[in-house]
Amino acid sequence: MADGRRTATVRFAVPFADVDAMQIVWHGNYLKYFDLARDRLYCDAGLDLYQVALSSGVVFPVIRSETKHIRPLRFRDEATCTATLLECEIRLVVEFEIRLAKDGQLCAKGRTEQAAVRFADNSLELRVPEDIRRALGTVRDAG
Repeated sequence: MADGRRTATVRFAVPFADVDAMQIVWHGNYLKYFDLARDRLYCDAGLDLYQVALSSGVVFPVIRSETKHIRPLRFRDEATCTATLLECEIRLVVEFEIRLAKDGQLCAKGRTEQAAVRFADNSLELRVPEDIRRALGTVRDAG
């Protein structure tokens, strides 16, 4: 954790299938890279949101996303994506940075928000369940 915040970083190489006719990564694929890092963040905390959905009936759809494109990624670029958990009380808020692996040059920044929703009736939970907050390190055990 950097500055007390939970973080995770993944490294990846840009595959040919991710580039467009201009031979740069199509803008929608940055969300895929964010997802790789967000999944690593949750897995490192012992969370598998698919298993959470099966066991509790609570799902966590992305309700908001934003991306700032700074420098384009290209086919075969080696890059890292770092996810940092910003909030885990009312919703899950994660911030992202994508950088070139060779020199750390910033390529994109972003943010996603996920809400806790009961799958059975599509009802919004007003808080992230305590077991999720505990796993992510935002709730401390008493004692």
